[in-house]
Amino acid sequence: MDSEWTLVAVALLCGIFCWCFFQLKWSRQKENLERKLQTARKRREACLKQAEEAVGRFKAEHPGLDLSPIMDLPLPELSQQIRDGSLQSDVVLHAYIEKALEVNSKLNCGTAFLTESLKQLEDIETHKDGLLYGIPISIKENIDYKGYDSTCGVSGMVNSPAAQDSVVVKVLKRQGAIPFIKTNVPQALYNYECSNPIYGTTVNPHNLQKTCGGSTGGEAALIGGGGSILGLGSDIGGSLRIPAAFCGVCALKPTANRISLLGMNSCVKGMKSVLSSVGPMARDVNSLALCMRALLNKDMFTLDPTIPPLPFKQEVYESSERLRIGYYDNDGYMQPSPGMSRALQEARAFLEQAGHKLVPFKPPRVQTAIHEYFLKILLADGCAIINSHLKEGSINLCMQIGRPYGLPRFLKKMMSLVLNVTHPHIASVLDCTCGLSSVADLWKQQNVAENYIHEFIEEWEKLQLDVVICPILGPAIDFTYSGLTSGMSYAALYNLLNFPAGVVPITTVTAEDEDQLRHYKGTFGGYADKLFIKMLQDAVGLPLAVQCVSLPWQDELCLRLMRELETLCAKNQQSNTRQ
Repeated sequence: MDSEWTLVAVALLCGIFCWCFFQLKWSRQKENLERKLQTARKRREACLKQAEEAVGRFKAEHPGLDLSPIMDLPLPELSQQIRDGSLQSDVVLHAYIEKALEVNSKLNCGTAFLTESLKQLEDIETHKDGLLYGIPISIKENIDYKGYDSTCGVSGMVNSPAAQDSVVVKVLKRQGAIPFIKTNVPQALYNYECSNPIYGTTVNPHNLQKTCGGSTGGEAALIGGGGSILGLGSDIGGSLRIPAAFCGVCALKPTANRISLLGMNSCVKGMKSVLSSVGPMARDVNSLALCMRALLNKDMFTLDPTIPPLPFKQEVYESSERLRIGYYDNDGYMQPSPGMSRALQEARAFLEQAGHKLVPFKPPRVQTAIHEYFLKILLADGCAIINSHLKEGSINLCMQIGRPYGLPRFLKKMMSLVLNVTHPHIASVLDCTCGLSSVADLWKQQNVAENYIHEFIEEWEKLQLDVVICPILGPAIDFTYSGLTSGMSYAALYNLLNFPAGVVPITTVTAEDEDQLRHYKGTFGGYADKLFIKMLQDAVGLPLAVQCVSLPWQDELCLRLMRELETLCAKNQQSNTRQ
């Protein structure tokens, strides 16, 4: 009997010891993580202070110099004034640093001021032939810049500075551009809201109660707030286009592999079907085109020989030929908001009045494409890699809502079966997070996805289309709703297809749009549609954009359509102002 009690006591003591050991280990891990986060935040504060001091010194050395007029210059005019000597590169850089500091204080859009930009001024004259000579640019946080973190918004990547510049940064520097700030991203880059445990939440420049979008949210907020004239980001499911639409700026998602991804960090690497694209964001389309011209040169093709050596086709971009344009305002997956529909109809009217041929176009099987081909391939590992990044440190609320990354596969399957009775759409999305069972299943899924791409192109070619216009999610949504998949189809479809796609601001939300939103029924008539109304309400005055699309490798044609729309919208606004 005594021996039995001894064994029980020993087992109990062992249990207590193990519990204490793991509690101590967990506590130490938590303390180490908190120290890492504090170090990262202190480093950002130090960068901010250095930037403020640099601007202060510059203004003290140039008393009476007014930097504010520089901020109103469009990129071509700014570039011309730098080239002809009307403006000096150091004046322009300090003007943008000052403005970015001001915007960041309101929106929390920057993660690091690149103090090396000031040193870059010392040899800037050696790049006078560059297309972006003397132009300050901003870059998304996950783009490598030597000596700075590319955390993707996850705690585990803190204090791991890049050993060298990414290819795009190297090319931009050789073109005379001056990267001066890195901008905020969502946790793990997997969200339409820009918030993470390291740098906090970035807000919309037009309404601080709305999100700026993601994952290139910090860029969109900074440019939309006037703190940058040109930026660079990435897009795997709308990550450039949605924040640009939310913040009222322009963006282009090029054909994947048109621009090098070397030195572009991400949380999930190795996918070969749903591909990320690097692309520009700016106030206007001409700036996007100039950035593409600057990037697509021998330097990039040499630094990354896997990039097809296709220089920018300026003659396509500048063409004035009439276009045959397909259009749709409902993809059959999600009914657009009233504002999205109105923006599309206005864009269609502008283009028809300009002499272009507009043709109704119906994308085939969009719900199947999004669930079966896009989501199932994107989440083929059952969210295992994303979940591994989220285990270390806290998880943002917007990442938790609608995104059960960490649940066991069998539990997600059971939940999906139960939900299928009342909410089949949500059940289908949840089932996608279960991933695929084998490599053979992945290959099968990739094969049917490839077949769908050709099916889509056949529908396009039957109508002899040059380009297509369609809605993009908008206006900017409320916080914590971005974990939902509502509205993703309009953007994500073109990542699956690998078609170039860009957005152009068209109009703003009106009181009538807001009133019509109250009567929104949606496609599924369920819980997701009701939440869609809530996340878009109270948005009068916020920007609304339209998406422009072309076939793969015809990025210049996509930009040409974007430029046409931008010009027509400007003419319409001028006409309304005169009246």
